[in-house]
Amino acid sequence: MFLPTTPEECRKLGWNRLDIIIVTGDAYIDSPYIGAAVIGKVLLDAGYRVGIIAQPVIQKMDDMMRLGEPELFWGVTAGSVDSMVANYTALKKKRRQDDFTPGGENSRRPDRASMAYTNLIRRCFKNTVPIVLGGLEASLRRIAHYDYWDDKVRKSILFDAKADILVYGMGEKAVLELAQKLKNKGDFRDIRGLCYIERENELLNKKDYITLPSFEEASENKDKFIEMFHLFYQNNEAFSAKGLIQKHLDRFLVQNPPAIPLSPKEIDEIYLLSYERDAHPYYKKQGEIRALETSVFSLTTHRGCFGECNFCSIAVHQGRRIISRSEDSILKEARGMIKHPLFKGIIFDVGGPTANMFGMSCTLHKNGRVCLEKRCVYPKVCGNLQASHQKQIGLLQKLRGLKLPNEKPVRVFVASGVRYDLLQSDKECGMKYLKELVQFHVSGQMKIAPEHSEGSVLQRMGKSGRKELTGFKDEFYRQNLAAGKKQFLTYYFIAAHPGCTVKDMEKLKDFTRKELHLNPEQIQIFTPTPSTYSTLMYYTEKDPFTGESIFVEKTHKGKEEQKSLVINSKVV
Repeated sequence: MFLPTTPEECRKLGWNRLDIIIVTGDAYIDSPYIGAAVIGKVLLDAGYRVGIIAQPVIQKMDDMMRLGEPELFWGVTAGSVDSMVANYTALKKKRRQDDFTPGGENSRRPDRASMAYTNLIRRCFKNTVPIVLGGLEASLRRIAHYDYWDDKVRKSILFDAKADILVYGMGEKAVLELAQKLKNKGDFRDIRGLCYIERENELLNKKDYITLPSFEEASENKDKFIEMFHLFYQNNEAFSAKGLIQKHLDRFLVQNPPAIPLSPKEIDEIYLLSYERDAHPYYKKQGEIRALETSVFSLTTHRGCFGECNFCSIAVHQGRRIISRSEDSILKEARGMIKHPLFKGIIFDVGGPTANMFGMSCTLHKNGRVCLEKRCVYPKVCGNLQASHQKQIGLLQKLRGLKLPNEKPVRVFVASGVRYDLLQSDKECGMKYLKELVQFHVSGQMKIAPEHSEGSVLQRMGKSGRKELTGFKDEFYRQNLAAGKKQFLTYYFIAAHPGCTVKDMEKLKDFTRKELHLNPEQIQIFTPTPSTYSTLMYYTEKDPFTGESIFVEKTHKGKEEQKSLVINSKVV
C-alpha cells in the first residue's frame, strides 16, 4: 500500500488520526530508493499509522493541514538532495529542472526546505508535537557549518529551523526508537544517531562527550572552524565515536554518538518491505516524474562508502563501513520487480554509493577494531581491506539469469560509479569483474570519475592518479575489442576545486586530448556543500591536513573560465 496522503485514504484505512506525518521536498515515490518512503514503511511495519505530505505549497496552509496533526511527531526532510543544491548551480543560478517534481519544473521545492516546512507546520499547528528533522540536508547541516549560498558559517539547522530533534545518518534505528519513546512518553535524549538542544545545567551528566569550538568561535576564527570540523569528522564511526556538544549562544547542541549500523539481516528486511514501486496517484497525475523509472527499478546492494573523497559527504551520512545485503535478498527483490506491471525488462542499476564495494569489508572490523588514522583506498588500497569482487561477479551472473514471463532474459545494468583503483587492486577477480561489466552490464557507456589529472589537485581531492586511470582505460577498450563491443567511457571531472588553478586545468586539457583522446563534456564546477573536507578548504583557503595556504577560485568568472578551458579544447 501507499502511505496515505489524503483524508480519504486515511478513512479507508479506518484511521481517524495519524501517529506520524512525514513531510518531504520530493514527490512521493514509494520505492526503497527514496528515503522518506523507506522511513515511512519501516514505521508502518512497526505498527504506526504513518501519512506523507509531499512538496506542500508553503504560501498556503491547505497542504500541510490536510492530514491533521499527528499524535507522536512530524518528520521533515528536504528530500533526496540538499534543497540548495537541488535549486541552484555551482554559480548560484536557479536550476530549471527537478527530476523529483511532477512535470520536471523546479518550482515546488523551497530553498532551505527543512526550515521552510518546519516554519509552515508551526504556523498551522501552534504548540504542536515534536518536529523531527531528517534526511541528507539535516544530517549534513547538524553542526555549525559553512554555507556556500550565504557565504558564511551558519548555526546547526536544528536552531535555524526551530525544530525539536534531528535524526542524522541512515535513520531507521533511531526513528523507531524515538517513536517508541514518544509513544511511552519516555526520555529520548539517550538515543544514538540523534541531536537535540539543551541548556547548560542539563549537560552535567555528559562527561564522555567532546566539546567542540562554539558556533561563535567557529564563525569568527577559521582555525577554530578547522579544529571543529576535524573533531566532528573523527567522531562519525559508530564503534569509536563519542558524543559532541557545541554551544550556540546561550544554548547547546548535543549530538549523541552515531547509531550502530544495521546488520545484514536488518537491511534485508528493510529492502523487502512492501513498496508500490510507483509514484502515488495524487502526485503522478500532476505530471511526469523523471526520476521515477530508475528509482523504482534499480537495486541497492549496500550502503556506505570507504572511498572518502574529500568533496563527498557519503561517509558522513551513510558511514565508512559497507553494509551489504544478502544475495538472496537482492535476488528476491529483483524477482518481485519482474512481476511489477510497469517493469519493462530493465534493471537500471545494481549498486550503491560506489558500485564495486558490495561484499567488501575491513579485517579490523571483524575484531571490533576501527582505523581512524588512515583511509582505505587513498593514497593506495589498504592491505587490511578485503577487496575481492568475487561476490559481485556471482550476484551479477545470477541476476542476468532471471527471465521475464515471456522467457526473455532480464537486462541488468550497473550505472553506479566504479572505483577503478579498487578494481585494479584485486589481482584475482578485478579483471574478471571488468569483463563481466563489459560483456553484459554496460549500457553503451560506462561512467567513471577521475575528477582531475594533476597530482596536487588529486591529493586535495583524495583521488588516485593518472597511472590508474590510463591503465583502466586501456584495459576497458581491450575488453570491448575482445567482446566485439563498441562501448565508451564517460569521464567526470571537476573544475575549480580548492587548490586547482588555470594552469592545472590547462594540463588537464592536454591530458584529456593526448591520453584520453576526447573533449570532455562532463565537467562540473566544484560546489561547496556542508560537511566535506573540500568545503572546509574552500572556506578557510587552507589545507586542513597540513595547514598550508592554498589557492581557491571564488569568482564566478574564474570558475567558468576553468570549466570552459577544457570543454572548448580540441581532440588531437
